[in-house]
Amino acid sequence: MSIRAGMRYVVHMIAEHPDAGVTFEAECLHCGWKATPADAPAPIDVECMSHTGRSSHAGFRRIRTSFAMVVRAE
Repeated sequence: MSIRAGMRYVVHMIAEHPDAGVTFEAECLHCGWKATPADAPAPIDVECMSHTGRSSHAGFRRIRTSFAMVVRAE
């Protein structure tokens, strides 16, 4: 008895999850201050610039969080 296995390749892609939003955050590299998370980058940038004005701290870690899923490319 002979068994043959067949392989079929399906092209996939990764995309942002349509029901989950994107969150933007930032924290100061000098003192640990954190911006209030937002759903757009502009408010985070304004908070970072305000923090720099108050503290002279110029370094920040900016974080963009999104949820993704792998789907078949059709």
